[in-house]
Amino acid sequence: MPLDTAFWNWAIFGGLLVNISSSVLFLILITLDEPLWAFIAGYSFSVPYNIIATIGVWRSADRYDGDPRWAHIARIVTLAFMALLTVT
Repeated sequence: MPLDTAFWNWAIFGGLLVNISSSVLFLILITLDEPLWAFIAGYSFSVPYNIIATIGVWRSADRYDGDPRWAHIARIVTLAFMALLTVT
């Protein structure tokens, strides 16, 4: 997969969509006094997605034919972004 597709579509936009959705579901379940289900819903979808998207960007960056600085920047930004989304 091209680096720009992996980065923008899967890591950035997909990451935001999955993590915002799981956070909303987490908040709804917490307000319904279901902490176990909230924890499961909040992390069982977003954490695996974040890991897979990060690996995908990393592998796409390995195969990137353009300026290697862009591949390096994509790796760093994706890793930081996914780590931030995972802990919030």
